[in-house]
Amino acid sequence: MSLLLSPFYSDFESEEEAESYDRWFRAKVQASIDDPRPSIPHDQVMAEMRALIELKLNKLSAG
Repeated sequence: MSLLLSPFYSDFESEEEAESYDRWFRAKVQASIDDPRPSIPHDQVMAEMRALIELKLNKLSAG
C-alpha cells in the first residue's frame, strides 16, 4: 500500500476509488461554479442553520 493510500492518510482503499472520488468531487465543484444562481453569503447560511438547529433542539426538549 502506498503512503498516499495508507489508512493514516486516506479513507480510500484503492487508487481507483480515490481517483473516482476526485473526478466526482471536481465535477460537483465545477457544477457549482457554473451555476447561474446568485451566491448566498456564508454568514447568512450560518445564521439560517443556527436558527434551524435551535428550532430542532427546542422541539426535542419540549416533547
